[in-house]
Amino acid sequence: MSDPEKLAGVEASAISILKRAVELDNSRRFDESMTCYQEGVGLLMQVLKNVTDAPKKQRYREKIQEYLARAEELKQHVKEEKEASKQHEQKRIEPNSTGFSYESLFGRYLTKFVTSVQVEDPYIRSHHQIQNFLRFCELVVRKKCPVKTIYLTTGQDEDMSSKQQQHTKLSAIGTSLSKFGIQLKVDYSDTLHDREIRLDTGWVIKIGRGLDIYKNCDKFAIGFCDLDLRPCHETTVDIFHRKSIKNPSLKS
Repeated sequence: MSDPEKLAGVEASAISILKRAVELDNSRRFDESMTCYQEGVGLLMQVLKNVTDAPKKQRYREKIQEYLARAEELKQHVKEEKEASKQHEQKRIEPNSTGFSYESLFGRYLTKFVTSVQVEDPYIRSHHQIQNFLRFCELVVRKKCPVKTIYLTTGQDEDMSSKQQQHTKLSAIGTSLSKFGIQLKVDYSDTLHDREIRLDTGWVIKIGRGLDIYKNCDKFAIGFCDLDLRPCHETTVDIFHRKSIKNPSLKS
């Protein structure tokens, strides 16, 4: 491809397609984005063969590697999402059993593709329940998800003093999360009954007791800090992908 005008046209097409790939990526249209990355990289490689300037050639190589790596990530993610429609994980937690920290239960679903989290739990009210929510937020931070917003919908006690304490503690968690670039948005509902966590990757985690699955524990007893060692209340955890609700057996 020695024609400079033709080469310039291919380069312009590559830039346009790759720009579109990034836009689709940011819009979470990963399947379309992956196709654009691959098409754009193909054009960019044609241009690379005709570039003689060494620094420019190196910049193109770096960009090609960057886009190819992202396309491969998206390819794997799209494949996993398609497989997710066939999955439904259910865990029965027996009374006093251990080994069920939030990390153990659903930490693997907090991936680099999760950008927002919705928590619906009517009982993030008392001190220990708010601490459980804080532990959940810590897990999100520790997993280094690119989460920008955590939405919490919960209930309130009628007592004004309890309401104020709840608001103060949740506000403190919000202030702390903001230091990690995460915004906490809290809504209160008097009619909320469901207890579930929804990730914008499509995964839904339904816990019979919500986040309040742990029994009381003495401050100096094993299990106070490490939730994998904390005895649990009896409950059931269902984890499934929203695509799986097409399966009638999961609609109940």
